[in-house]
Amino acid sequence: MSRKDLTLHLGLVALLFALHFILPAYHHGIFARVMVLAVYAVGYNIAFGYTGLLSLGHAMFFAAGMYGMGLVSYHFGVPALPAWFVGVACAAALAFVVGLLALRTQDVSFMIVTLMFAQAAYLIILYFSEVTRGDDGFVIPGALRAIGPFDLSDEGTRYIVAWILFSTALLFSLWLVRHPFGRVLVALRENEERARLLGYDTGRRKLASLVISGTISGAAGAAYAGLFGYVGGSFAGVQYSIFALLWVLLGGAGTVLGPFIGTLFMFYLIDLATEVTEAYMLIAGVVLVLLTLFAPQGIVGEIRRRLWKDLP
Repeated sequence: MSRKDLTLHLGLVALLFALHFILPAYHHGIFARVMVLAVYAVGYNIAFGYTGLLSLGHAMFFAAGMYGMGLVSYHFGVPALPAWFVGVACAAALAFVVGLLALRTQDVSFMIVTLMFAQAAYLIILYFSEVTRGDDGFVIPGALRAIGPFDLSDEGTRYIVAWILFSTALLFSLWLVRHPFGRVLVALRENEERARLLGYDTGRRKLASLVISGTISGAAGAAYAGLFGYVGGSFAGVQYSIFALLWVLLGGAGTVLGPFIGTLFMFYLIDLATEVTEAYMLIAGVVLVLLTLFAPQGIVGEIRRRLWKDLP
C-alpha cells in the first residue's frame, strides 16, 4: 500500500469526521445513512468489483445482519453491541452456505441462483411473519439501542458510529485489494482459467471473497437496524440487491472509493429530483443513462482512467 493511497483514503475519513461538526441537521442525517449503506456497497464491491461475482442476491446478507441483530434485541432484549455481533455472524454463516452451493455455477447461472436464494430468504421472512412481522417490520425498543452510555438514537452518536463502521470498512477494503489475496481476486475476475493454471485454488478463493463480502454487507445491515431502529422485510427484496449493484457501478466497480461516491451520488440525485417533480425517478433515470454513456467505468473509475492510473 503506497503512502499516496493511504493519504487519499485517510483524507476522506478525516473529511467525513470534520463534516460531523459542520453539516446542518438534514444533511447530517443523510450522511449517516449514506455511510452505513456505503458499507453495504463496499461489501458488494469485493464480490462483484474485484472478484467478478455478479450477485443479484446480496440483499439477503444485508437482511441477515439486520434480522440477526433486530430479532435478538426485539424478542430477547439483547443489548445493541452483542446483538450486532449476532447479526454479523448470521450474515457470515449465510454467505458461507450460499457460497458453497451457488459457486457450483458461473456467470449468468450464478446470478440467477443468488437471486433465487434471495427470493427464498424474502419469502421466509414473510412466511414467519409472527416472528419477523413480515413487510410491516418492527421497531427496536429505544432502551436497547445503546452501547454503554451512548444512545444510538442520538443524531451525533449515530453519525460517529456510522463513521467508525464506514472508516473501518473502507480501510479494510484498501488493505485487502493491495494485499496478495486481493490481487488474486482481481486475477480471478480477469481470467479465472489462467489463475487456476498458476496453481491457485479458485473455488476456495471465490468462496472466501463471497464470505468476506456477505459479512461486510451483514455488518451494514446490523448497524442499520441498531442506528435507525427499524427492521423490515423490504430490505430483503430484490430491489436492495439492485441498489448495491447500482451504487457500485455509478461510483466505479473495482475501486475502493467507488461504493461511497456512488451511494452518495444516488442519494442526492433522488433527493434533488424529488424537489423538482413527482416523476423524480424519470430524472434520475436520465442522469444515470447519461452517466453510463459518458462515464462507463463509473465516477471514480473514470478518474482512474483519465487522471490517476494507480488509483485502487
